[in-house]
Amino acid sequence: MGPSKPPFLADLQYVVRTDVGMRRAMNQDSSAVVLAEDDQTWATRGHVFMVADGMGAHAAGELASKLAVDNLPHLYKHNQELSSPDALEKAIIDTNSEIHRRGLANLDFRAMGTTASILVFLPQGALIGHVGDSRVYRLRGQQLDQLTFDHSLQWELRALKIVADGSDFAKTVPKNVITRSLGPNANVVVDLEGPFPLEIGDTFLICSDGLSGQIEDREIGSLLSYLPPDEAAAVLVDLANLRGGPDNITLVIAKVTGPGLVTNSAAGAPPATRARQADAGSLAAWVVTGVCWLLGGALGLAGQAFLAILLAAAGAAAGVIGLIMRFRRSTPPGKSAAQAPRLGHAPHVSTKCSAGSEFVQSLATTLNELREAAIESGWHVRWNEFEHLCRKADAASAAEDHATAVQAYAQGIGFMMHELRSQRNRKSDESGADV
Repeated sequence: MGPSKPPFLADLQYVVRTDVGMRRAMNQDSSAVVLAEDDQTWATRGHVFMVADGMGAHAAGELASKLAVDNLPHLYKHNQELSSPDALEKAIIDTNSEIHRRGLANLDFRAMGTTASILVFLPQGALIGHVGDSRVYRLRGQQLDQLTFDHSLQWELRALKIVADGSDFAKTVPKNVITRSLGPNANVVVDLEGPFPLEIGDTFLICSDGLSGQIEDREIGSLLSYLPPDEAAAVLVDLANLRGGPDNITLVIAKVTGPGLVTNSAAGAPPATRARQADAGSLAAWVVTGVCWLLGGALGLAGQAFLAILLAAAGAAAGVIGLIMRFRRSTPPGKSAAQAPRLGHAPHVSTKCSAGSEFVQSLATTLNELREAAIESGWHVRWNEFEHLCRKADAASAAEDHATAVQAYAQGIGFMMHELRSQRNRKSDESGADV
């Protein structure tokens, strides 16, 4: 029998999944998990979990995301003279510089970029570093909190109170325009959030927008709540693909399963951080101004004058707000962010989740649609096994045993997705044999 694991490893469950999706030929997402191996590393640098979603043609996005996951955890661990928040921020900034340098060195990689969402488990709690629109969620009980702010044009305009939720103008703003990423620019503004105290049962999800863009928060929370991490990861990927899979899908789930990771009050106050070098809010406003004016110009050239004018006006409003924020500091003179009780402003979105009858019924509908598609397409399916899962799920649903029903329906969806992939592999083999 081998030596037992230290508590900070024994009381952790995690899983990593990535999928190219249904419409992409290349997977430009990357991920990394770097665990503390000894007490000293756990005390100073903790466990690191990361997802990066690359952007750029000619495999540039793939390179950018790989550079991020290769460099960032190493740099964070290397900067031992800095506090954990300072080390994390510096690692992200230095990684941005390296990606930018590599982009300038090759025309094919010019302006390549990547999101970066990093979750660190420490004795003081969970610390987050973030650039882009990949997300970090925390499920505690039945509440799912989004702990990161999407650096997208829609979110930035809403935060600046230039666009109201549900307005006609909000519907015209593109959802996929990113206002911050690593690589395209020499400088980057980093969001730091936390630390957030860790409790037994806390489940964290880091994911690219290939997942969050297809699955609602309440569904994510319900699946994380009722399924173990490996099963939740599998069905989340399957559902994203069933809903079109328009982008690469990458996720990391990390769950606190015992007291070895619970925040230690004796560890002291949250790690101190130096005063930020820039006012992230005012810089974000200036970025929004630039993006709005660029988009407005493009729409104007395309003959969409009305939308161009709206975006130009939004950009001007963001510029004014940026000027105001520049001269109005969020902390009094002589104080730094180090004296704030916690970094950032999370949670940015909170959703109550439960696997009630409505959610269970949505899973049942998905499973029935898969059955109909299999029959219509003439799939070779192991029907006895599939029907056994369906009967188990239906019986649990009828008994209002929602936990068992969610698990059985998820297993059924996973089973049919496996059968679908088998059909594709069989057809590929047959096509190859015919050549």
